[in-house]
Amino acid sequence: MLSIYPACFFKEDTGYSVVFPDLNWLATCGDTLQSAITAAIDCLAGYLYTCQLEGDSIPSPSTLEKIIPENIAKELYADASKVDAFVNMISVDVDAYAKEHFQKSVKKTLTIPAWLNKAALEQGINFSQTLQEALLQKIKIH
Repeated sequence: MLSIYPACFFKEDTGYSVVFPDLNWLATCGDTLQSAITAAIDCLAGYLYTCQLEGDSIPSPSTLEKIIPENIAKELYADASKVDAFVNMISVDVDAYAKEHFQKSVKKTLTIPAWLNKAALEQGINFSQTLQEALLQKIKIH
């Protein structure tokens, strides 16, 4: 399912800042407009995917007309009158994006002692599952 949210783009000296006012002022940036748009898509997908995983409610998107970049700039900049800003709709298929970027498995090659390999095989231990469980415990994600 396609999710579409308005994002405010602010031209900075070093690129662009991007803010999603509907999503608790979620923000990202990019050195160029293209990289800022790419970062906005990734940021939006990550936020919505995390909300889905954690069972958090997801705010409804505002219409393009309701987002006034000058009003957003007043909240973010000391002198909002000098800010070059515009609003663009950012869209992403969260499920498809998650499969490609967040859930995609990567192959790892590792070395273990031969005796440990033999013992694990004899007990029918799934090496991938065991490594994932150990890594999750090590980085304290349950």
